[in-house]
Amino acid sequence: MEDIFSLCREGNAFHVRVWLDNPENDLNQGDHHGFSPLHWASREGRTNIVDMLILRGARINATNMGDDTALHLASSHGHREIMLMLLNNKADINAINEHGNTPLHYACFWGQDQVAEDLVANGSLVSLQNKYGETPLDKSRYPLAKRLQDKATQMGQELNKIPYKDQSWRGYKTRSRDATLSRYSGIDINQLNLQVRIASSHSGDLWRGTWQSNDIVARVLNIREVTQRISRDFAEEYPRLRVFSHPNVLPVLGCSNQPPNLVCISQYQPYGSLYNLLHESTSVVVDHAQALKFAVDLARGMAYLHTLEPLIPHYYLSSKHIMIDEDLTARVNMADAKFTFQERGKLYSPAWMAPEALQKKQDDINVRASDMWSFAILLWELATREVPFSDMSPMEIGMKIALEGLRITIPPGISPHMSKLVRICMNEDPGKRPNFDMILPILEKMKH
Repeated sequence: MEDIFSLCREGNAFHVRVWLDNPENDLNQGDHHGFSPLHWASREGRTNIVDMLILRGARINATNMGDDTALHLASSHGHREIMLMLLNNKADINAINEHGNTPLHYACFWGQDQVAEDLVANGSLVSLQNKYGETPLDKSRYPLAKRLQDKATQMGQELNKIPYKDQSWRGYKTRSRDATLSRYSGIDINQLNLQVRIASSHSGDLWRGTWQSNDIVARVLNIREVTQRISRDFAEEYPRLRVFSHPNVLPVLGCSNQPPNLVCISQYQPYGSLYNLLHESTSVVVDHAQALKFAVDLARGMAYLHTLEPLIPHYYLSSKHIMIDEDLTARVNMADAKFTFQERGKLYSPAWMAPEALQKKQDDINVRASDMWSFAILLWELATREVPFSDMSPMEIGMKIALEGLRITIPPGISPHMSKLVRICMNEDPGKRPNFDMILPILEKMKH
């Protein structure tokens, strides 16, 4: 089968769908020029493929090496339906590329009159200057320039020229991911440049470093003796953690299976974990709107993981196992899933775990319902900015949740909608807890 970029260029919808159905394929990867599958489909006018990519979680505002978004490409080539589709999915209408040009600049320059008028009708600024002092009106032929000027006036826009200003601070300059990050699975440990140990825990040491010029995090598993059987089990289990097909899931990029070292490699996330962001970091203010965005991200990621058969084994949802991407997207970290040969029966974050998960064997619990309880604790954590049961030891927490009915208390300051949702998700009867598809519309409505 051809590469995904050729399939999108040529409009081969069937093979694109087959490619997307493989969770190991990264739909947000870029080619050598940073063009993602969405960039190519938008450029070539492949409406059905654009729709498919958006539904699967393609990053709308990802940029190529020239800082063009998919909206730039659809606008410059006159693909009106795709342009509107991108706008309906929160494309940044005034995004600027490396020359300071917006999608409207391109539409005007290439004479895409209808697209240009639609862009202005949706809020594109006619007076925004690029790096060379040119506005979209300067790039338009007279009849179009007059129509755009009239339309902008009707929309309440000021016609005074707006000087070029770097917009990278807005957080939209997210590059399409380097394709090498998802191309290799077995990695020679000698190719890893591990520079700084950033954490050490019961499960292993976490190192920051580089691989193939990409910033990575390597988790070196803490295994007393890596036997031939453990090495074989590792080789069989880790491919299930290479889930590239959802933007709210952070995959394991690859592994190094070279006893005595077993290493899982992930992409470096500058903000670290959600736990770090909420309780230890001061670099980002998590207001109510951002907290709800994180909740929606997590619900989407978990809803996707719950569609996989069989489920990812031994993943325990908590804020420590959620990573925050460079554009403040929350992603479920697959590197934190435990392998079958790791510390059977030992649990280190019981505060987020459902009572039945602390009382029964893994095979005897409803994992989807248990995850929903953990998500309720996360909602509480996002709403209160507090660590659950922070005054107790993990062992004490686990014992009291399992045997003495210890539960979080919802303070009066939380909104009634959030407190109601937390209670619904924490139903003592696992069978009466909702699934993630059911609560997503509720969270979306709360967000808006």
